[in-house]
Amino acid sequence: MNDLVKYETMADLRVYQFSTRLFKLFLLAWHRLRIRGAENIPAEGGVLMASNHASFLDPPVVGAGYRGRPIHFMARDTLWNSKFGIWWMSKVGCIPVSRGTGDLRALKTTIRMLKEGKAVSMFPEGTRTEDGELQTAKGGIGFIIEKSGCVVVPAYIDGTYKAHPKGTKFIKPCKVTISYGKPITQEDFQALGSGRDAYDKHAALIMQRIADLKAGE
Repeated sequence: MNDLVKYETMADLRVYQFSTRLFKLFLLAWHRLRIRGAENIPAEGGVLMASNHASFLDPPVVGAGYRGRPIHFMARDTLWNSKFGIWWMSKVGCIPVSRGTGDLRALKTTIRMLKEGKAVSMFPEGTRTEDGELQTAKGGIGFIIEKSGCVVVPAYIDGTYKAHPKGTKFIKPCKVTISYGKPITQEDFQALGSGRDAYDKHAALIMQRIADLKAGE
């Protein structure tokens, strides 16, 4: 365990490491997981990892795709709905989000963690796609980026929609690939302006970079 991992502690890092290792073994065996561009993820500093959202498989793919540092996931608060859910989601450092309410507490927690130099994953589209196509991002990600001063690593996940689309129960053994793009810097965002009027532009830039990764598949 390197110094960076020691610094970025969670409630129980052992649970996180075991979970991501287990997810990766499953994804390699069942989905022939392929990982591209992991070298684009900074080894330190506040990093927001932003990817498309097509399936419940997406968070495990992001976590298993890069295990060089712990990643905190933003997740809807309804997942804390059982004793195991409460225990596991808390142990691995997930951030509960109340969807559709503009959850200020979740936003502040995410910004604080990014300022502390942690890595956080979120899905800018807010919810899973209905048809497998990319959706418009929510402007809230622009607020997080400006207030935290983080860099953003865009990622495109291919195959999870086919493997486990919204509304299905069973996971098909389809090939899955995650591609990480080059970081989007604060300078890139600031070139689009600042303040509330620029948040949607920041979100659009991220989705464009994700679309570029999709086009390069």
